[in-house]
Parts: sequence; C-alpha cells; structure tokens
Amino acid sequence: MSVRLPAALAALILLAGCSAAPTKTPVVATPTPVTAPATTPADDNLNAVAWSQTAIEHDLIYMQTYRDAESRLLAALADKQWDALPKGDRAAPATGLPPAVVLDIDETVLDNSPYQARLVKSGGEYNEADWAAWCNEQRARALPGVVEFTQFAAKHGVAVIYISNRAKDLDQVTLANLRKVGLPVSGPDAFLGLGTFVEDCEQVGTEKGCRRQLISHKYRVLMQFGDQIGDFVSVLANTTEGREKAMAPYMDWIGTRWFVLPNPTYGAWEPALFNNDWTAPRDERRRQKIQSLRFD
Repeated sequence: MSVRLPAALAALILLAGCSAAPTKTPVVATPTPVTAPATTPADDNLNAVAWSQTAIEHDLIYMQTYRDAESRLLAALADKQWDALPKGDRAAPATGLPPAVVLDIDETVLDNSPYQARLVKSGGEYNEADWAAWCNEQRARALPGVVEFTQFAAKHGVAVIYISNRAKDLDQVTLANLRKVGLPVSGPDAFLGLGTFVEDCEQVGTEKGCRRQLISHKYRVLMQFGDQIGDFVSVLANTTEGREKAMAPYMDWIGTRWFVLPNPTYGAWEPALFNNDWTAPRDERRRQKIQSLRFD
C-alpha cells in the first residue's frame, strides 16, 4: 500500500538528498616547480683566505716561528762565522760587517689577507692596479710575533732589512705602513723593493738574488724570513722539481738561519703546477692543479 506524502514534505526530502550528495569537483594537482640545482662557482682561494684570517693555528705558527727565532738570535750574533746568505749571494766576505736580519714583507711581516678576501668576494684575480691601491691604503696589519722579534733585533744592534717584491715606487706607503704597526724602520737599506738597481747584477723576473748580493756587501746576515723559497735562494726552474733542487743544499738551515712561514693563498708554488702559464684560462689552470693532486 503506497503512502502519498504532502507535496511540501516531498520537496523538502528531495532537497535534503541533494545536499547530502554534492557533486565532486575534480582535484587537479599543482605541479611542483622544478628548480635547477644551485651552482656555486669554485673559488680556489676561499678556504685558504678563511684559514689565514680566522684559524688560531695560523697565528700560532707565526708566533712560534718568531719566538723561536728570537731565542736563537743572540747566539747567531755571537758566532762571527754565522751567515744566512746562500753562497751564490755572498758577494763579499761577511767578516767584520755589521749584523742584519732580512725579511720579506707580504705574508711574512704584513697581513694582506683583506686584499685576497676582496678577490674572493668579487670573483676577480690579482692585478697590479688593485694591489697598488691596497698598498696605498696602508691598512695591512702586522702578523703575530713579528713586531716583538724585529724590535728585539733592533734593540741588540741588528739591522732590520725588508726585501720585498712590492714595486720600488710603493716604498713610502710601505714604510709608512710598517711604522704604523710598530715595525722598526731605519737606514737607506730598510726597504729594497722590486726594481732596486744593483750594479753589475741583472735581476731575472722577481728573483731577489741581486738585492741579497747588495746586502752582502754591507751586512752579515744572521737570519732570513719569508713565505716563498725565492725569499731565501734563487730558483732557476719554477717547477716542483726545480724548487726542491734549489732548497736541497740548505735543508739544515731551516729553523736556524732560514724561517719559512705559511702562505696558502698565493705564491710561486701555484704557477709551478700549470707550467707558469698565467695566460691559460682559469678553468684550465684549475684542471691542471687538480691533476697535480695525489689520490693515494
């Protein structure tokens, strides 16, 4: 038996049914945007500069080196046969000459890591104009231990001589920077920069042999300090083998007459890895440096 509902009630039930079963709208997934992996340009100098500026180990090595040299200086001064110039640079007998110590400047005496940091940030490479501008700022700091050592030497009558490959026309700003940080500066031979004329000696590239010979006529050199082996002896062939050969006769002098300081940011060791060819593209130079690495 069928039951007839009032028309109004039937309409209400029908409406409720429609509300309970809404029409479904298809869900369209939003595609995840594909982002290319970020590429950070390789900068061979980033870690080296960061280590030089922030690692306490860096500072400790400098302090250790200069403190050790200071502890040995008076004994070297008392030994009248003591001389720290290689045979090829001793152009005159040392007997009776006043004593001196010879130091390189950059990364041996003055810290130029801010200049290197600027290159890392800009992605650029060394150029003479920017380097000269940095030198003219006279903002390089003294490296740890060097002020105390050089002042100790000067106090005991030992001349302090700086042989640098900064260009000779940077002499005044360099001397001003040295004085500003408390390093002793005195006499006409205090700064012997690149381009210093030495009679009867032809300078090859940036080699310092002629300037060491000039000093040999005037001083008995007790100690030498540098961050490159060219600060101590002339390098005839700037290859890994040539550099080792240049140092071989003087290994016993390391830590007694010659004091070598760390510089991972630049130096002749780097072009030795790519045949000294700075005209090669940066990527090619990097490839050859990687090729020089040991993997076992």
